[in-house]
Amino acid sequence: MHKRVIFVDDEEQILAGLKRMLRPLRREWSMDFASSGAEALEKMEQKPFDVIVTDMRMPGMDGAQLLQIVSDRYPDMVRIVLSGYANEELVYKSVPFTHQYLAKPIEAEGLKAVVSRALALRSLLKNEKIKKLVTRVDTLPSMPKLYMSLLKELKSSDASTKSIGNIISKDLGMTAKILKLVNSAYFGIRRHVQSPEEAVMFLGLNTIKAIVLSTEIFSQYDETRLKNFSLEKLYEHSVTVGSFAKVIAESEVENKKNIGDSLMAGMLHDLGKLILIDNLPDQYSIVLEQVRNDGKLVWKVEQEVFGVSHAEVGAYLLGLWGLPDDIVEAVAYHHRPSHCVHHSFSPLTAVHVANWIAYHSQESPVEKPEALIESAYVNLSRLTDKLPSWKQRCLQLINEK
Repeated sequence: MHKRVIFVDDEEQILAGLKRMLRPLRREWSMDFASSGAEALEKMEQKPFDVIVTDMRMPGMDGAQLLQIVSDRYPDMVRIVLSGYANEELVYKSVPFTHQYLAKPIEAEGLKAVVSRALALRSLLKNEKIKKLVTRVDTLPSMPKLYMSLLKELKSSDASTKSIGNIISKDLGMTAKILKLVNSAYFGIRRHVQSPEEAVMFLGLNTIKAIVLSTEIFSQYDETRLKNFSLEKLYEHSVTVGSFAKVIAESEVENKKNIGDSLMAGMLHDLGKLILIDNLPDQYSIVLEQVRNDGKLVWKVEQEVFGVSHAEVGAYLLGLWGLPDDIVEAVAYHHRPSHCVHHSFSPLTAVHVANWIAYHSQESPVEKPEALIESAYVNLSRLTDKLPSWKQRCLQLINEK
């Protein structure tokens, strides 16, 4: 069955150009075109769509208003902005409802790549309810003390890009959201930004202040939603895995992108847990109870309860937000790396091993570390001889702190 994509632009010549440019894709996609937000919504009432690609500046209903309505009515639809207009206020208004922002003009191959990737990601999640839930995620909860620290720092006359970047880098939700934003075409940064510190430096304090204080890009986690769960421990583990993955990558490769992606993938590898816990706390309490009582692995119990694990959930959202394939792949397969098509060293290798070492470093881990390393992958990738030295380097990092 063809995937359905709808394009919205008030300029008829732009729509005509899109039709011509995308004509070769008619066998892959079923495409509709609308010249206004109202017309697009009428078409959506008549049949379902998988992806919407809309202009931002349109008379009557602008792109931000349209995407807000689409987010509410059709939560499983992928929402992409394609615009040559860069009004800051309008862009900030659209941030919570946009998965990706693309700049005009764009080549057919570039547009095809973004839409095709978004469509391919949908196969990661088999559970339609979870797919809708994740697709409509527009903000990720932060630890209250970090959230308050950020607000306080942003309002301080002594705030600096370094201090703001340092706060954001300690928080899963803030890190994912700021990387999504800074790497969008709106800001026109020609290279991929890999860290929150870099992101803040590129965006500047005024932009960060405008985004954080005028939109709901970040939010506080409600600690009463799920008992017997520590968000702080999840964040500590995420930071540890990120730093371990960086150490492992540095010992194997010199490529800075590979090292940076390993760090970020490690930091974000458990993002799916945050999404499930924040949106389905009652069901997730069942997961935690079974893990405590039966000694099962968290991701396996998640699959029993939800039909998917936190790995696929986190990877799906990061992919929708346009993060690099290597990071998405590492998050998606960090528990089952042998399911990935290639077995050479990559951020996936670094994160899988780093996660195993991180559990080894805990005094009383919830999950048994030996169950978290996949022997089939270790053998296929010929890692057996390297594990002891990687483990030593990572544990040494803890001792140095």
